[in-house]
Parts: sequence; C-alpha cells; structure tokens
Amino acid sequence: MKDTDPDATLVIPQPLNLIGNAWVPARSGRVMEVLSPIDGLPFAQIADSDAADIDAAIAAARAAFDGGEWSRLTAAERGRLMIRLSERILENIEPLAQLERRDNGKPIAQARTDMKVTARYFEFYGGGADKVHGEIVPFLNGYNVEVHREPYGVTGHIIPWNYPAQMFGRSVAPALAMGNATVLKPAEDACLSALRIAELALDVGFPPGAINIVTGRGAVAGQALADHRGIDFISFTGSPEVGVIVQTAAAKNFIGCTLELGGKSPQIVFDDADLDAAMPVLVNAVIQNAGQTCSAGTRVLLQRGIYDRAVTELTARFSAIAASESGEDAVLGPLISAKQKKRVETYIAEADAPLMARGSIDPKAPKGGYYVAPAVFGPCDPKARIAQEEVFGPVLCLIPFEDEAEAISIANATEYGLVAAVWTKDGGRQQRVAKAMRCGQVFINGYGAGGGVELPFGGIRKSGHGREKGFAALLEFSRIKTIINNHG
Repeated sequence: MKDTDPDATLVIPQPLNLIGNAWVPARSGRVMEVLSPIDGLPFAQIADSDAADIDAAIAAARAAFDGGEWSRLTAAERGRLMIRLSERILENIEPLAQLERRDNGKPIAQARTDMKVTARYFEFYGGGADKVHGEIVPFLNGYNVEVHREPYGVTGHIIPWNYPAQMFGRSVAPALAMGNATVLKPAEDACLSALRIAELALDVGFPPGAINIVTGRGAVAGQALADHRGIDFISFTGSPEVGVIVQTAAAKNFIGCTLELGGKSPQIVFDDADLDAAMPVLVNAVIQNAGQTCSAGTRVLLQRGIYDRAVTELTARFSAIAASESGEDAVLGPLISAKQKKRVETYIAEADAPLMARGSIDPKAPKGGYYVAPAVFGPCDPKARIAQEEVFGPVLCLIPFEDEAEAISIANATEYGLVAAVWTKDGGRQQRVAKAMRCGQVFINGYGAGGGVELPFGGIRKSGHGREKGFAALLEFSRIKTIINNHG
C-alpha cells in the first residue's frame, strides 16, 4: 500500500480504495493525478472511482453492519478501537502533517494542529461510544416503555478538501462510535491524509467494512454515493450548490442528512472592545488555511468610534502578510487549486468596494503554486457582492456601523448563518447581541473558527442544517426506537 517519496519523510498512499479492509484499485483501472498546491506539480495518484466502486464499498459496509464482526462489538469495544486509533495518529503527527502540507498546501504548523485535532475526534468519540443511554418513559399502569438510541446502519460521508484529516475525524468518528458502518468519499483535490489514517485504523484492528474509502470525482463517485439506495444516512460538507444535490438525493431515498455548507461570518467589534486582543484574532480568522474555512470571519463590523484606529491596524497587518511556500514560518500558504485561485482573484478584481490593503506573494514561493496575496476591502456596503458571497480565500470586508441595532441588522443580513463573534466588555451587550445572532455558534471576545471538538457546530439557512462536533453529533448519527411492553 505504501510508496516512499524521495523526500524520505513522506509516505504517499498508492491509488487504491479501501473496501472491506482490502486495498483495491478502481474497478475501471483509472487513476487521477494529484497536484500539490505548493508548486502545481503532480506528486501522487488516487483511484478514479465510479459507481461500481461505491457499490462494492456499500456492500462491504452492509455486511459489516448486518452480522459482521463490527456489528458484534460492544459500544465499549468500539470506543477502545477508536482511542487506539487516536493514539496512533498522535504517534504519526509529523509524517501525516507533512503529507497534508504537500497535498493541501497549508502551512506545516497548521497541518500539525490538524492532526492533533483529528486524534482528538477519535479520542472524544471513542470515550463517548458507551455514553449514549436510553431512557424509561413513565406511562400507563401495566406498561414499561423504553427509548433506545440505535445506529442507522450504513452511513455515507462526503467531505471537502480544506481539512481532509480533520473532516475525516469530524464526520466518520461519531458515526463509528454509534455503531454505524461507514463509506467515505473524500474530495479529489486533497484526500491522502484520510487514506493514511485509514491504514492506521486497520493497524489497530478495525474489523472489515467498518471504514470504507472510495476516492474519485465528486460528480461521479460522490454523486453515486449520494444517490445510492443502500445507505441509511448521509453527511455532506461543501458548497450550497452541491448541498442541494445531496439533500435532494437523500429525500428521494427517504433518508436523513446533515449539511454544512459554509458561511459569511461576521465579527462585531464595539467601541469598548479590547482592540489589542482582538487584532491578531480578526486577522487569523480570515487567513487561516488561506481563508478556505467555512467559518472564516470574513466580515468585520467596526463601530464608528474605533473604525479609524481599527482600519489602520488591520490594513498594516494585512499589508505585511506574504503568501509563501508552506514551511515552518509560513502563516499563509497557497490555495488548493488553479481553479480556486482564479475564483478568488476574480472576486478581488471585480470587488464592488474600495481596496484598502493588499499583502504580497513571497518572491521565493514556487512559480507554479496557487498563491494569492491577501486583500482588505472597505468601507463596504453590507449589500455589496464582496460582503455577501463566500469568497473562500484570504479576503476581508470592513463594514462600519453606528449602534447595536445596526450591527445586529448587518450581521444577520446574509443568506448564511454559521458563526459570529461579538467583541465588547459590556456583559449585557454580550448576551443581547449573541442571542440576536441568527447562526449556529457565537463567540464572545474570541473566535475559534468553528470551535473545539467538544462544541456542537453547524448552521442555519444557506449554511446547512444538523450538528457536527460535540455530543450532538452522536445523536445525529443515531435514531430513536421506542419499545412499549404491555406486561399487565
């Protein structure tokens, strides 16, 4: 399964799918080249799979769930396997991070953090596997009523390219903890770390069919998974446009789904905010992962009293940032692909707001890489395209406001509703504004780009529905059965 890169520190998976604990090529024999965002050059291949491969993976998952070894494990035994996998990920942080860096382009420090978070997903949900309890419902005399939480069966998972390892843990770990057998279709732009983590899962003893991975194009393998009548639930993270397709397919098959579809998240900074504390957070919330984060804080709303000072500091910070090859000192790496680079550059070139500051591209960055200099626009009309649409790049909009009511109105005036932040020392205002935000998660005097593993995460409106992370995800990947016993 393994081939070592000339670098000698990088273990690159072969172009194979994981089906029933066997590494197999796509049934068509086709493969796809993997290009590194760092230099735009091919450095690996993945299987270019289609519906036949999805069929095989779902059959393996079904066998695992319907009487296979996986179905016979107790919740505690499932949890122990997951905790062992967490430990193996931590033991392999550096090679996994180097692979993520090459495949995704993110700075190595961010890639190392991603691996720690991925390990935490398996640790957290491993610990929670035997903590989802049922209940007894008081009812009529002569009856005993039990409410059970049960796995769906076979769950499908379609994850994006921006956090390949983290999204594997975020989506698959809670499904496994509940006893589901899983089929994962990772994004074709970056999926190598998911394949390597799956190798570690086999090493620690996951039974055949519990974890299946099929790589390939979203429009082919992804569509086949979403459409398949053999899955019982599907989880999707990606664009709203594809989210509609996935949700429509789920509806046709009468199954449930969770959707996380992005955002245009506001950070509201009031006059009394601690600007020294806020500044680095405001910047990091939009340049982390080159702005390719669903929960990126891409709109900063500034009250008039601090607007000038905040603009001066923010523009100075952005002007000093250089997109660079994702080494030890990098804070902003390349975008994922030439297509994404063109998309972001088009937004910048056609922005309907004044350009206030622009960073640069490190002259030492490889010429074929997908680098974009960060940009700040403002003052932006809240209704401007650049302030309404998700750019998914290192682009920040600055919007002035007068008072609390206007800030709330502007913050809520997009189609999205994922994350928001409130910066103020006023305790009453903190609570009023946080409660008024129409979104799934609100930070006060901080911004966690989606928060920790333990914190329920998800959106409303165009940002999707359902919740990932936290204990809530275990409930999402299970269903209720009520047993009514008339014992006389």
